[in-house]
Amino acid sequence: MQPGSKVYVAGHRGLVGSAISRALHAQGITAIITRTSKELDLRNQQNVANFFAKEQPEYVFLAAAKVGGIHANNTYPADFIRDNLQMQTNVIDAAWKNGCKKLLFLGSSCIYPKLCPQPIKEEYLLTGPLEPTNEWYALAKIAGIKMCQAYRAQYGFDAISAMPTNLYGPGDNYHPENSHVIPALIRRFHEAKQAGKSEVVIWGTGTPRREFLYVDDLAEALVFLMQQYSGAEHVNVGCGQDLTIKELAGMVAHAVGFAGAITADATKPDGTPQKLLDISRITALGWQPRTPLEVGLVTAYADFCQKEKIEQ
Repeated sequence: MQPGSKVYVAGHRGLVGSAISRALHAQGITAIITRTSKELDLRNQQNVANFFAKEQPEYVFLAAAKVGGIHANNTYPADFIRDNLQMQTNVIDAAWKNGCKKLLFLGSSCIYPKLCPQPIKEEYLLTGPLEPTNEWYALAKIAGIKMCQAYRAQYGFDAISAMPTNLYGPGDNYHPENSHVIPALIRRFHEAKQAGKSEVVIWGTGTPRREFLYVDDLAEALVFLMQQYSGAEHVNVGCGQDLTIKELAGMVAHAVGFAGAITADATKPDGTPQKLLDISRITALGWQPRTPLEVGLVTAYADFCQKEKIEQ
């Protein structure tokens, strides 16, 4: 990509898409094409075809997806597999048909089997059953990887795929019911601090281990891959380190300024014991994450406060 390259960021309002736009601007790439979901329904094949024929983007970051937590996945499985398959199929096909130079498809670490050896290597894909609570979303993402590989094999289309670990940072969703673990903890500790509570209870034993990557580090990795990588195999993107949920809760509490006790409710489910990506493929290419978790959490809390229009 050059400063004058036309780049389409699909999903530019989301956590990842907005970070990709920031990373592109930081490198002087400003000819960024965006459309809101109201302006362009990526599920509509003809609308997507018309958009690509008109705009002719040279590079595409496919970060648009229908996402949600366990409850949403269990309640609307047809929506998750249909909408994601439609969006990615329409965009990948239209990009190839209109001479796009390169496309990056963004997946998710949920593509891997539920019980994987740790850390999780790229070659563990399709070696065991998926986690049932999000298999519809995972299957769609696996199909996206395979579609990129198929278009590369048959048409020579330079389509690559990246699989990020758990993400957090500016632009996150802090909804009290359907947010992921870090934004959920940020809200919980903030509200406890505001209410003067002496204790916050977290679900499960607190012993499961998880990996978290600051979203702007991911965005830099994706731009790096777009510029440096051209291969059929998907690439894991993470920080290479994990910690327990209890340790995470303590770090979030510190970032928020909550000084009370943190108690684990062992009657609630823990989920998978560990989920850590092997990132040796991307680090061998020359990329490294830059943002320590304790630094990223402070920025994430500031973002939460700004969104809530409240004073810290």
